[in-house]
Amino acid sequence: MKPAASIDVHSWMADAQTRIVMEALMAGGQTARFVGGCVRDALLGLPVKDIDIATPETPERVTELIERAGLRAIPTGIDHGTITAICEGIPFEITTLRRDVETFGRQARVSFTTDWAQDAARRDLTLNALYCDAEGTVFDPVGGLADLKKGRIRFVGDARSRIEEDVLRLLRFFRFYAFYGVGEADKEALTACREMAPKISTLSVERVWKELSRLLLALDPLPTFELMQQNEVLPHLLPEAVHFDRLPALIEAEVATESAPDYLRRLAVVSNFDRESAGTFSARMKLSNVDRDLLCDLCGPVLRPDPQANIKQNRVAIYRLGPDLFRELVLIGAARSADQKWLSLFSKPQTDPVPEFSITGQDVLDMGVPTGSDVGNLIRQVEDWWIADNFVANRAACQKHLESLVSARS
Repeated sequence: MKPAASIDVHSWMADAQTRIVMEALMAGGQTARFVGGCVRDALLGLPVKDIDIATPETPERVTELIERAGLRAIPTGIDHGTITAICEGIPFEITTLRRDVETFGRQARVSFTTDWAQDAARRDLTLNALYCDAEGTVFDPVGGLADLKKGRIRFVGDARSRIEEDVLRLLRFFRFYAFYGVGEADKEALTACREMAPKISTLSVERVWKELSRLLLALDPLPTFELMQQNEVLPHLLPEAVHFDRLPALIEAEVATESAPDYLRRLAVVSNFDRESAGTFSARMKLSNVDRDLLCDLCGPVLRPDPQANIKQNRVAIYRLGPDLFRELVLIGAARSADQKWLSLFSKPQTDPVPEFSITGQDVLDMGVPTGSDVGNLIRQVEDWWIADNFVANRAACQKHLESLVSARS
């Protein structure tokens, strides 16, 4: 392959851990090159997160070279030629050059090769088939560099064949379009995606949710969702998405409040979920317990901020919801309403903070109340009194009120 461009080596490539891993791999006499996302993002001037490396060395040889350098080698995907090297706590995914012998869904029977062009030909998108050596020289066997510069998202080779090999590539196409695409989407790719969309149901929900949650984090995912709707993909992915008209207002609110995009917040805005249906969706997509609980709170909170309410009412909401959920619900409210007062509530947890409630169960027990349900009832009564007093009463006052309640029981 001929050199196509170069990357400044005074970057992530110059990090000590990166150099150690590359030197270990090349100690066997073969070339090792960075590949995929790290090369793509470096060319775009974006931060590089995960570093993937390709090499003609076999997995067994990679393991030997990595361990010889005193590093840890983990066989994370050894059947497909992938070893993860750990250098000072940083993972580097190293994969032997491959060519597909037979593909069936996500699985593929591969054979190892020393041909970089064959390895590139089995990758999904052209902008993910860019390679770069330790000196910063970029190699481009399938035209990914030109596509990257133009913001053109294109499959390597025949689009339908790539998707048939792994249907998840259909969703990856749209995710990459959301992040890197410019202008009209590739017509061949859209045709293949439209025809293969019913196959989304054959994918594991974990893989689907991973792609969907990433897509939702794009700076502005609306054009991509509209493209998916136009090409009859969205009904197979997220039939609950019926309020895309709210996304622009949400993004505007996120920018105004300097809030990072959040996939659950955006999902709550574009969907028609209430608390129950959010739980049903979470179960279907096998969301983590944390994500499930937050999505339910976003879609069916016990209390909501209200720009038309008085200060005391919103302080109660801050206390009951917690500052983080309060702010999330403010952003969602701003997306759903034309009322400009919504965003004035966003800073309330900082500018008008609510103190912590100071009475505990031990305080009740110390007053001679036996363990049991009455302890909780007494705490709630004091808490309600404290809230009704606009959180003014200090601990001593709350203890005095508790004492009066306990005395009244005698």
